[in-house]
Amino acid sequence: MTLRTLLFASAWLAAATTLAAAQGTTQDARDTIAAPVLRANVAVTGDIVRIGDVIDNAGPAAQIAIYRAPDLGTTGALPTAQVLTALRAHQVIGVDTRDIKEVAVTRLARTVEAKEIERAVTGALEHRSGLGDAANLSLTFDRDVQDIRLDAGNSGAMQPVAARVEPRSGRFDVSFEIASGTGAAPTRLRFTGTAIETVEVAVLTRNVDRGELLRSSDLVVERRPKAEVGGDAASRDRAVGMQVRRPLRATQPLKAADLVKPDLVQRDQNVTLIYQTAGLYLTSRGKALDNGTEGDTVSVLNPQSKRTITGTVTGRGQVTIEIATPRALAATDTTATIASDEPAPAASPAATRSQVTSKPE
Repeated sequence: MTLRTLLFASAWLAAATTLAAAQGTTQDARDTIAAPVLRANVAVTGDIVRIGDVIDNAGPAAQIAIYRAPDLGTTGALPTAQVLTALRAHQVIGVDTRDIKEVAVTRLARTVEAKEIERAVTGALEHRSGLGDAANLSLTFDRDVQDIRLDAGNSGAMQPVAARVEPRSGRFDVSFEIASGTGAAPTRLRFTGTAIETVEVAVLTRNVDRGELLRSSDLVVERRPKAEVGGDAASRDRAVGMQVRRPLRATQPLKAADLVKPDLVQRDQNVTLIYQTAGLYLTSRGKALDNGTEGDTVSVLNPQSKRTITGTVTGRGQVTIEIATPRALAATDTTATIASDEPAPAASPAATRSQVTSKPE
Protein backbone atom coordinates (compact mmCIF):
# COMPACT_ATOMS: atom_id res chain seq x y z
CA MET A 1 0.00 0.00 0.00
CA THR A 2 2.80 2.38 0.80
CA LEU A 3 4.57 1.53 -2.44
CA ARG A 4 1.42 2.36 -4.49
CA THR A 5 1.03 5.67 -2.75
CA LEU A 6 4.62 6.60 -3.46
CA LEU A 7 4.29 5.66 -7.13
CA PHE A 8 1.08 7.69 -7.52
CA ALA A 9 2.63 10.70 -5.83
CA SER A 10 5.65 10.52 -8.12
CA ALA A 11 3.48 10.34 -11.24
CA TRP A 12 1.33 13.26 -10.11
CA LEU A 13 4.39 15.39 -9.36
CA ALA A 14 5.84 14.70 -12.80
CA ALA A 15 2.59 15.66 -14.50
CA ALA A 16 2.29 18.83 -12.46
CA THR A 17 5.86 19.78 -13.32
CA THR A 18 5.23 19.25 -17.06
CA LEU A 19 2.00 21.31 -16.95
CA ALA A 20 3.72 24.14 -15.10
CA ALA A 21 6.52 24.19 -17.64
CA ALA A 22 4.01 24.35 -20.53
CA GLN A 23 2.08 27.20 -18.89
CA GLY A 24 5.29 29.10 -18.32
CA THR A 25 6.21 28.78 -22.00
CA THR A 26 2.78 30.11 -23.08
CA GLN A 27 3.02 33.06 -20.71
CA ASP A 28 6.52 33.88 -21.99
CA ALA A 29 5.19 33.86 -25.57
CA ARG A 30 2.41 36.24 -24.60
CA ASP A 31 4.84 38.57 -22.86
CA THR A 32 7.11 38.70 -25.90
CA ILE A 33 6.45 41.86 -28.04
CA ALA A 34 6.83 41.50 -31.79
CA ALA A 35 9.52 43.68 -33.29
CA PRO A 36 8.29 46.84 -35.12
CA VAL A 37 8.54 46.61 -38.93
CA LEU A 38 8.86 49.60 -41.25
CA ARG A 39 6.31 50.07 -44.08
CA ALA A 40 7.39 51.15 -47.56
CA ASN A 41 4.04 52.73 -48.52
CA VAL A 42 1.69 54.59 -46.22
CA ALA A 43 -1.79 56.04 -46.90
CA VAL A 44 -3.37 58.48 -44.45
CA THR A 45 -6.78 60.17 -44.45
CA GLY A 46 -6.04 63.01 -42.04
CA ASP A 47 -3.56 65.87 -41.92
CA ILE A 48 -1.00 64.10 -39.65
CA VAL A 49 1.15 60.95 -39.84
CA ARG A 50 1.29 58.77 -36.73
CA ILE A 51 3.80 56.14 -35.64
CA GLY A 52 1.23 53.42 -36.27
CA ASP A 53 0.99 54.58 -39.89
CA VAL A 54 4.69 54.03 -40.69
CA ILE A 55 5.42 50.81 -38.78
CA ASP A 56 3.64 47.57 -37.94
CA ASN A 57 3.54 46.40 -34.32
CA ALA A 58 3.76 49.96 -32.96
CA GLY A 59 2.07 49.02 -29.70
CA PRO A 60 1.05 51.84 -27.30
CA ALA A 61 2.95 54.40 -29.41
CA ALA A 62 0.75 53.88 -32.48
CA GLN A 63 -1.30 57.09 -31.98
CA ILE A 64 1.68 59.41 -31.49
CA ALA A 65 1.91 62.04 -34.27
CA ILE A 66 5.34 62.47 -35.84
CA TYR A 67 4.82 64.27 -39.19
CA ARG A 68 2.37 66.55 -40.99
CA ALA A 69 0.71 64.78 -43.92
CA PRO A 70 1.31 66.02 -47.49
CA ASP A 71 -1.30 68.04 -49.34
CA LEU A 72 -4.60 66.42 -50.27
CA GLY A 73 -4.23 63.92 -53.07
CA THR A 74 -0.42 64.12 -53.14
CA THR A 75 2.44 61.79 -52.14
CA GLY A 76 5.60 62.66 -50.22
CA ALA A 77 8.79 60.66 -49.47
CA LEU A 78 10.51 60.29 -46.07
CA PRO A 79 14.11 58.97 -45.88
CA THR A 80 14.32 55.91 -43.65
CA ALA A 81 17.04 57.44 -41.47
CA GLN A 82 14.80 60.43 -40.76
CA VAL A 83 11.91 58.15 -39.82
CA LEU A 84 14.09 56.11 -37.42
CA THR A 85 15.28 59.32 -35.72
CA ALA A 86 11.65 60.41 -35.18
CA LEU A 87 10.79 56.97 -33.79
CA ARG A 88 13.74 56.92 -31.37
CA ALA A 89 12.57 60.24 -29.97
CA HIS A 90 9.52 58.34 -28.71
CA GLN A 91 11.50 55.31 -27.46
CA VAL A 92 10.58 53.14 -30.44
CA ILE A 93 13.76 51.17 -31.20
CA GLY A 94 14.77 47.94 -32.86
CA VAL A 95 12.77 48.67 -36.02
CA ASP A 96 13.20 46.16 -38.84
CA THR A 97 13.76 48.41 -41.89
CA ARG A 98 13.79 45.53 -44.43
CA ASP A 99 16.40 47.56 -46.38
CA ILE A 100 13.76 50.20 -47.27
CA LYS A 101 15.47 53.42 -48.31
CA GLU A 102 12.46 55.73 -48.01
CA VAL A 103 8.81 55.68 -46.99
CA ALA A 104 6.17 56.98 -49.47
CA VAL A 105 3.30 58.77 -47.69
CA THR A 106 0.11 59.42 -49.66
CA ARG A 107 -2.71 61.55 -48.34
CA LEU A 108 -6.01 60.19 -49.61
CA ALA A 109 -8.55 62.71 -50.88
CA ARG A 110 -11.96 62.99 -52.48
CA THR A 111 -12.03 65.03 -55.69
CA VAL A 112 -15.18 66.97 -56.54
CA GLU A 113 -14.91 67.77 -60.25
CA ALA A 114 -15.95 71.11 -61.72
CA LYS A 115 -18.63 69.41 -63.85
CA GLU A 116 -20.12 67.83 -60.75
CA ILE A 117 -20.23 71.23 -59.05
CA GLU A 118 -21.97 72.85 -62.03
CA ARG A 119 -24.55 70.06 -62.17
CA ALA A 120 -25.23 70.46 -58.45
CA VAL A 121 -25.70 74.24 -58.78
CA THR A 122 -28.03 73.99 -61.78
CA GLY A 123 -30.02 71.32 -59.94
CA ALA A 124 -30.37 73.61 -56.92
CA LEU A 125 -31.57 76.49 -59.14
CA GLU A 126 -34.02 74.46 -61.23
CA HIS A 127 -37.53 76.01 -61.30
CA ARG A 128 -36.57 78.74 -58.84
CA SER A 129 -37.70 82.33 -59.39
CA GLY A 130 -39.06 81.61 -62.85
CA LEU A 131 -36.09 79.60 -64.11
CA GLY A 132 -36.77 76.48 -66.18
CA ASP A 133 -35.25 73.01 -66.31
CA ALA A 134 -31.68 72.52 -65.15
CA ALA A 135 -30.66 71.33 -68.64
CA ASN A 136 -31.58 74.77 -70.05
CA LEU A 137 -29.62 76.85 -67.53
CA SER A 138 -26.34 78.52 -68.46
CA LEU A 139 -24.17 79.51 -65.48
CA THR A 140 -21.47 82.15 -65.20
CA PHE A 141 -19.57 81.86 -61.89
CA ASP A 142 -17.95 84.84 -60.21
CA ARG A 143 -14.81 82.73 -59.86
CA ASP A 144 -13.64 79.99 -62.19
CA VAL A 145 -14.89 76.67 -60.91
CA GLN A 146 -12.09 74.09 -60.66
CA ASP A 147 -11.82 70.60 -59.22
CA ILE A 148 -11.94 70.67 -55.41
CA ARG A 149 -10.05 68.19 -53.24
CA LEU A 150 -11.53 67.32 -49.87
CA ASP A 151 -10.40 65.05 -47.06
CA ALA A 152 -11.25 61.45 -47.86
CA GLY A 153 -13.55 61.39 -44.83
CA ASN A 154 -15.98 63.74 -46.62
CA SER A 155 -17.91 60.93 -48.26
CA GLY A 156 -21.40 62.45 -48.27
CA ALA A 157 -23.26 63.89 -51.27
CA MET A 158 -23.40 67.61 -52.05
CA GLN A 159 -26.58 68.68 -50.29
CA PRO A 160 -27.91 72.21 -50.99
CA VAL A 161 -28.65 74.03 -47.74
CA ALA A 162 -29.39 77.48 -49.19
CA ALA A 163 -30.27 78.75 -52.68
CA ARG A 164 -31.29 82.25 -53.69
CA VAL A 165 -31.90 83.79 -57.14
CA GLU A 166 -32.75 87.37 -58.11
CA PRO A 167 -35.44 87.10 -60.81
CA ARG A 168 -34.47 90.22 -62.77
CA SER A 169 -30.70 89.90 -62.86
CA GLY A 170 -30.38 86.12 -62.51
CA ARG A 171 -27.82 86.53 -59.72
CA PHE A 172 -27.58 83.36 -57.60
CA ASP A 173 -26.05 82.39 -54.26
CA VAL A 174 -25.99 78.65 -53.48
CA SER A 175 -24.44 76.83 -50.50
CA PHE A 176 -23.81 73.09 -50.05
CA GLU A 177 -22.76 70.80 -47.22
CA ILE A 178 -20.80 67.54 -47.56
CA ALA A 179 -21.07 65.27 -44.54
CA SER A 180 -18.01 63.59 -43.02
CA GLY A 181 -18.00 59.87 -42.34
CA THR A 182 -15.56 60.33 -39.43
CA GLY A 183 -17.94 62.41 -37.32
CA ALA A 184 -16.15 65.68 -38.06
CA ALA A 185 -18.05 68.84 -38.98
CA PRO A 186 -19.41 68.82 -42.57
CA THR A 187 -17.55 70.74 -45.25
CA ARG A 188 -19.42 73.80 -46.54
CA LEU A 189 -19.10 75.08 -50.11
CA ARG A 190 -20.57 78.31 -51.52
CA PHE A 191 -20.92 79.46 -55.13
CA THR A 192 -22.17 82.73 -56.61
CA GLY A 193 -22.71 83.97 -60.16
CA THR A 194 -25.38 84.54 -62.80
CA ALA A 195 -27.88 82.04 -64.24
CA ILE A 196 -29.56 82.50 -67.64
CA GLU A 197 -32.22 80.25 -69.11
CA THR A 198 -31.49 79.29 -72.71
CA VAL A 199 -33.38 77.58 -75.53
CA GLU A 200 -32.31 75.79 -78.69
CA VAL A 201 -33.13 77.81 -81.78
CA ALA A 202 -32.39 77.75 -85.51
CA VAL A 203 -29.91 80.49 -86.46
CA LEU A 204 -29.29 81.80 -89.99
CA THR A 205 -25.89 81.29 -91.58
CA ARG A 206 -26.50 83.96 -94.29
CA ASN A 207 -28.65 86.98 -95.03
CA VAL A 208 -32.04 86.12 -96.57
CA ASP A 209 -34.60 88.29 -98.38
CA ARG A 210 -38.33 88.33 -97.94
CA GLY A 211 -40.02 85.37 -99.57
CA GLU A 212 -36.91 83.16 -99.77
CA LEU A 213 -37.16 79.47 -98.99
CA LEU A 214 -34.86 78.19 -96.25
CA ARG A 215 -32.60 75.26 -96.98
CA SER A 216 -30.83 72.98 -94.55
CA SER A 217 -27.47 74.65 -95.26
CA ASP A 218 -28.94 78.05 -94.29
CA LEU A 219 -29.42 77.04 -90.65
CA VAL A 220 -27.48 75.91 -87.59
CA VAL A 221 -28.74 75.13 -84.09
CA GLU A 222 -27.48 77.24 -81.18
CA ARG A 223 -28.48 77.96 -77.61
CA ARG A 224 -29.57 81.52 -77.05
CA PRO A 225 -30.98 83.31 -73.97
CA LYS A 226 -34.70 82.78 -73.72
CA ALA A 227 -35.17 86.50 -73.08
CA GLU A 228 -33.60 87.23 -76.48
CA VAL A 229 -35.66 84.75 -78.47
CA GLY A 230 -38.93 84.75 -76.56
CA GLY A 231 -41.36 81.89 -76.30
CA ASP A 232 -41.72 81.17 -80.03
CA ALA A 233 -38.22 80.01 -80.99
CA ALA A 234 -38.24 78.10 -84.28
CA SER A 235 -36.57 74.71 -84.41
CA ARG A 236 -34.36 73.71 -87.34
CA ASP A 237 -36.74 70.96 -88.47
CA ARG A 238 -39.61 73.40 -88.51
CA ALA A 239 -37.70 76.10 -90.40
CA VAL A 240 -36.30 74.03 -93.28
CA GLY A 241 -38.51 74.43 -96.36
CA MET A 242 -40.39 77.41 -94.94
CA GLN A 243 -40.55 80.90 -96.42
CA VAL A 244 -39.46 84.03 -94.52
CA ARG A 245 -41.87 86.93 -94.06
CA ARG A 246 -39.22 89.66 -93.95
CA PRO A 247 -35.51 90.23 -94.66
CA LEU A 248 -33.30 88.61 -92.01
CA ARG A 249 -29.58 88.83 -91.37
CA ALA A 250 -27.02 86.14 -90.67
CA THR A 251 -26.61 84.95 -87.04
CA GLN A 252 -30.18 86.07 -86.31
CA PRO A 253 -32.27 83.52 -84.38
CA LEU A 254 -35.51 82.53 -86.07
CA LYS A 255 -38.91 82.91 -84.48
CA ALA A 256 -42.05 81.10 -85.52
CA ALA A 257 -43.56 84.45 -86.50
CA ASP A 258 -40.76 84.93 -89.08
CA LEU A 259 -41.87 81.87 -91.06
CA VAL A 260 -44.79 81.05 -93.33
CA LYS A 261 -45.63 78.14 -95.53
CA PRO A 262 -44.07 78.54 -98.98
CA ASP A 263 -46.23 80.09 -101.74
CA LEU A 264 -47.52 77.33 -104.00
CA VAL A 265 -48.92 79.93 -106.37
CA GLN A 266 -47.07 83.07 -107.50
CA ARG A 267 -48.58 86.25 -108.91
CA ASP A 268 -48.74 86.23 -112.77
CA GLN A 269 -48.05 82.49 -112.75
CA ASN A 270 -49.96 80.22 -115.11
CA VAL A 271 -51.93 77.83 -112.93
CA THR A 272 -54.23 74.87 -113.38
CA LEU A 273 -57.87 75.60 -112.57
CA ILE A 274 -59.76 72.62 -111.20
CA TYR A 275 -63.55 72.75 -111.28
CA GLN A 276 -64.84 70.19 -108.89
CA THR A 277 -68.31 69.08 -107.81
CA ALA A 278 -70.14 65.83 -107.19
CA GLY A 279 -69.51 63.62 -110.21
CA LEU A 280 -67.70 66.39 -112.11
CA TYR A 281 -63.99 67.14 -112.47
CA LEU A 282 -62.82 69.65 -115.11
CA THR A 283 -59.51 71.44 -115.58
CA SER A 284 -58.46 74.51 -117.50
CA ARG A 285 -55.69 77.09 -117.50
CA GLY A 286 -55.64 80.45 -115.73
CA LYS A 287 -53.37 83.25 -114.60
CA ALA A 288 -52.88 83.88 -110.87
CA LEU A 289 -53.42 87.45 -109.70
CA ASP A 290 -52.14 86.83 -106.14
CA ASN A 291 -49.52 84.89 -104.22
CA GLY A 292 -50.85 82.11 -102.06
CA THR A 293 -49.85 79.15 -99.95
CA GLU A 294 -51.85 76.00 -99.33
CA GLY A 295 -55.36 76.85 -98.16
CA ASP A 296 -55.21 80.55 -99.23
CA THR A 297 -57.95 82.05 -101.38
CA VAL A 298 -56.57 83.72 -104.53
CA SER A 299 -57.97 85.43 -107.62
CA VAL A 300 -57.38 83.85 -111.02
CA LEU A 301 -58.03 85.29 -114.49
CA ASN A 302 -59.69 82.92 -116.95
CA PRO A 303 -58.02 83.82 -120.29
CA GLN A 304 -60.91 82.42 -122.35
CA SER A 305 -63.81 84.19 -120.67
CA LYS A 306 -61.69 87.14 -119.39
CA ARG A 307 -63.48 86.73 -116.08
CA THR A 308 -61.83 86.82 -112.65
CA ILE A 309 -62.73 83.97 -110.38
CA THR A 310 -61.61 82.99 -106.89
CA GLY A 311 -60.45 79.63 -105.66
CA THR A 312 -58.42 77.82 -103.04
CA VAL A 313 -54.74 76.91 -103.45
CA THR A 314 -54.58 73.12 -103.19
CA GLY A 315 -51.13 72.36 -104.61
CA ARG A 316 -48.16 73.79 -106.44
CA GLY A 317 -49.62 75.76 -109.35
CA GLN A 318 -53.14 74.46 -108.64
CA VAL A 319 -56.30 76.39 -107.73
CA THR A 320 -59.56 74.55 -107.04
CA ILE A 321 -63.01 76.07 -107.59
CA GLU A 322 -65.79 74.33 -105.73
CA ILE A 323 -69.07 74.32 -107.67
CA ALA A 324 -72.24 74.31 -105.62
CA THR A 325 -74.33 71.17 -106.17
CA PRO A 326 -77.96 71.87 -107.28
CA ARG A 327 -80.51 71.02 -104.63
CA ALA A 328 -82.08 67.61 -105.28
CA LEU A 329 -85.84 67.16 -105.77
CA ALA A 330 -87.82 66.57 -102.63
CA ALA A 331 -88.01 62.92 -101.65
CA THR A 332 -91.83 62.89 -101.69
CA ASP A 333 -91.99 64.19 -105.30
CA THR A 334 -89.45 61.63 -106.49
CA THR A 335 -91.26 58.78 -104.81
CA ALA A 336 -94.60 59.81 -106.30
CA THR A 337 -93.16 59.93 -109.81
CA ILE A 338 -91.58 56.48 -109.54
CA ALA A 339 -94.67 54.89 -108.04
CA SER A 340 -97.07 56.05 -110.81
CA ASP A 341 -97.92 53.32 -113.39
CA GLU A 342 -100.33 55.41 -115.54
CA PRO A 343 -99.20 57.93 -118.16
CA ALA A 344 -99.57 61.52 -117.16
CA PRO A 345 -102.66 63.24 -118.62
CA ALA A 346 -102.06 65.67 -121.46
CA ALA A 347 -102.21 69.29 -120.52
CA SER A 348 -105.12 71.27 -121.96
CA PRO A 349 -104.39 74.27 -124.18
CA ALA A 350 -106.03 76.54 -121.64
CA ALA A 351 -103.83 75.22 -118.89
CA THR A 352 -100.79 75.64 -121.09
CA ARG A 353 -101.66 79.21 -121.87
CA SER A 354 -102.25 79.85 -118.21
CA GLN A 355 -98.81 78.48 -117.29
CA VAL A 356 -97.08 80.47 -120.01
CA THR A 357 -98.81 83.66 -118.99
CA SER A 358 -97.85 83.25 -115.37
CA LYS A 359 -94.18 82.47 -116.15
CA PRO A 360 -91.97 85.35 -115.00
CA GLU A 361 -89.91 87.18 -117.59
